[in-house]
Amino acid sequence: MSQSLNQFAWVAGTDDYKFGHRSIANIKITGAPADTNFTRWAILFDGKDYRLYFFKGSTKDTLYQFAFNRNTSTYEFGFRSIPELKLTGIPDDASSESFAMLHDGTTYRLYLRKLGDQATLYQFGFNPATSNYEFGHNSIPAIKVTGAPDDTDWSRWAMLHDGSAYRLYAFKLGTNIEFYQAAFNPRAGEYQFGFNSIADLDLQDTPKDSNLSDMAMLHDGTDYRLYLKKLD
Repeated sequence: MSQSLNQFAWVAGTDDYKFGHRSIANIKITGAPADTNFTRWAILFDGKDYRLYFFKGSTKDTLYQFAFNRNTSTYEFGFRSIPELKLTGIPDDASSESFAMLHDGTTYRLYLRKLGDQATLYQFGFNPATSNYEFGHNSIPAIKVTGAPDDTDWSRWAMLHDGSAYRLYAFKLGTNIEFYQAAFNPRAGEYQFGFNSIADLDLQDTPKDSNLSDMAMLHDGTDYRLYLKKLD
């Protein structure tokens, strides 16, 4: 099964993420194991590599890792990566239906939402000593998200770190164009919608072959980037 990502980037000075702006418009994914779960995925940039992650099958604790190979312009399974990663210490009430990841210059971080409380994030950090993502490692274990509009679509969300702020994004219910932005307020110890952010953002020139059931985002030191899977 062929898989690829449609790539958007933020147009500076606007509220818009535009398809193909300062981007490779479509990026192939290669070498994925047969049991890769393409419905549960996240992406990040760690200062050197663009990295892409999918859950393994129906598991709740195993991730497959890909990285972008600039020589082939594809995301390749296991390229410059630990191919398979484990999550440990997962709370019993953590939802693995979707997840988000980022790198903040120091730590690779992974987030799951709390079952029955979509505005609580459980945070994991990558421990190089164990090669696992461990709940609470070098992290605030649980973080509240406040000020979310009533029409926030929590099934379509993503996170990134832009060198100065931790940011969270979620689509608006009933639209495939508009999405909301939040940022972490260190004084309050929570993510707040509209804090230090453009509160409302839009997608522009979205290809018809884009899967709008989920999204992923990153910041690569220069550009804010958003990804949608291309429909088969």
